[in-house]
Amino acid sequence: MIDLYYWTTPNGHKISLFLEESGLPYRVHPINITRDEQFQPDFLKISPNNKIPAIVDHEPRDSGEPLSVFESGAILLYLAEKTGQFLPHDLRGRQEALQWLFWQMGGLGPMAGQNHHFSKFAKEKIPYAITRYVDETARLYGVLDKRLADRAFVAGDQYSIADMAIYPWIVPHAWQSQNLDDFPALRRWFEAVKARPATQRAYALVERINPDAAKK
Repeated sequence: MIDLYYWTTPNGHKISLFLEESGLPYRVHPINITRDEQFQPDFLKISPNNKIPAIVDHEPRDSGEPLSVFESGAILLYLAEKTGQFLPHDLRGRQEALQWLFWQMGGLGPMAGQNHHFSKFAKEKIPYAITRYVDETARLYGVLDKRLADRAFVAGDQYSIADMAIYPWIVPHAWQSQNLDDFPALRRWFEAVKARPATQRAYALVERINPDAAKK
């Protein structure tokens, strides 16, 4: 059993996508970051950086004590290695998937996150900051569009943890002032991932956990 400490953010969705795809049994523990629940002492024991998502695996492969993992990219890699799913086994395929996983972690996520902050949440609207992060998000969308021009998924022909990491950060493309019509290969991929039954189940959690967000 996997305990998933989750909120309805792009990084939270990454892990619910994997769990729904893999069929691993899991329980959701909502951590409402709008109420600062990520600072609760019990949660900090699992996620010392006070960020969601985090997991506790009660059946780790070494048969030892329950194992906690924080950081969404690390969780995706852990779950892929635990199950043998969604990460190629050959050397080159594995490196393709990992490179794009880290591309999301180090590029798309932070830049789109700053885009969200300055465009939607900052009390003071700073034109330079908004333009900087909207433009950088567009550049990254262009990189991804080019990557997807000749392959079904980010790492090749098979759906992988790279796709799971990237997709939730494309979902709020309107917030990021991006038009998917400008990125045809990206749009094709986006619609394919969106149509997956596991994706639909993962995003259905929003209505149960955070219905206010589901209405937006």
